Amino acid sequence: MHPITDTEVRSALDRAAEQVRRSLPLYAGRCQNHSSVDGVYPPCENVQWTCGFWPGEIWLAYEHTGERCFREAGLDLVESFDRRIREGIEVDHHDMGFLYTPSCAAAYQLTGSESARSAAILAADQLLRRFQPKGEFLQAWGAMGAPENYRFIIDCLLNLPLLYWAGGETGDGRYAEIAQRHTATCLNYSFRPDGSTYHTFFMDPKTGAPVRGETCQGYRSDSFWARGQAWAVYGSILSWRYTRASAALDAFRRALDFYLTRLPEDLVPCWDMLFQPESGEPRDSSSAAIVACGLLEAAELLGGEEGARFALLARRMVGSLAADYAAPLREGGGLLLHGTYSKKSPYNTCTQEGVDECTSWGDYFYLEALTRLAGGWKPYW
Repeated sequence: MHPITDTEVRSALDRAAEQVRRSLPLYAGRCQNHSSVDGVYPPCENVQWTCGFWPGEIWLAYEHTGERCFREAGLDLVESFDRRIREGIEVDHHDMGFLYTPSCAAAYQLTGSESARSAAILAADQLLRRFQPKGEFLQAWGAMGAPENYRFIIDCLLNLPLLYWAGGETGDGRYAEIAQRHTATCLNYSFRPDGSTYHTFFMDPKTGAPVRGETCQGYRSDSFWARGQAWAVYGSILSWRYTRASAALDAFRRALDFYLTRLPEDLVPCWDMLFQPESGEPRDSSSAAIVACGLLEAAELLGGEEGARFALLARRMVGSLAADYAAPLREGGGLLLHGTYSKKSPYNTCTQEGVDECTSWGDYFYLEALTRLAGGWKPYW
């Protein structure tokens, strides 16, 4: 695939900012649904695990343009996120990083908003409450300690930067300690020997011993859910940034190598990497956007020939997305077509939603990848 050029990056950023601008009136004080319906995101209340990505797009658009409308919209949403964490509205799960890093930590970084800072620290405190000393992991969801929910998922690697951020803001070492303990457990059990990953890993609530891995959002338990593999790629290199643990860098390289072996010609995988496009199974453009961000993070951290190779690969992935997956401009529309939120199969128990649609995280990470390629970006994560 053709690597996206700097001129094309600027053009794609302009287009993405225009899409966000057009949609601001539709979501005034509200959030986007996790995925679009016929290409348009229904407005939703701030109750979903994905609600942080829309304000993240707003802040990225603000960074690109400097326009006041984005700043005002982003700060309006800070009030909503502050209320959500203070009132405990749908926060009994591990996705505090997905919620509060791109919405409030970003807002504080860009504007100095004290409300944003305090809300993000409260969210980090909430995440600490999910830690299970037996097994040393952050329980994903469900009643704490319940045997059927004594598990963690690969996605949580992207929630951990909120803990490192909170530790840096407060000087409290507990945040980094818990993040590091969870990371060690995840690296030990979520990554298979071939570099593929389990979506979910169950632990024994009595002993903390490992029980089994499953790919609950994939086609079947032993398959290769694309978004989970993408979280593994980006999450492991973020963990290496904070810890410099050799296990994290090794996990990144192995997860990336496996991901690359399963890609079709245009570098955008099917929703489960068990499949190739000729199968007729839907793509997941969001996975390509997430991996591109991980590659660009690694390129900056590692440098040299390896970093240059990662940067070129990211440009090819983003070039494919910009050329063939960009959504048409419309109020309430997304940035990337052909994403997959949740695909039911004969083996899993998923509710089918957002199949071959735009996804809020896909749009966010596509815009993040473009912002990284433009240069000079200070990461939110």
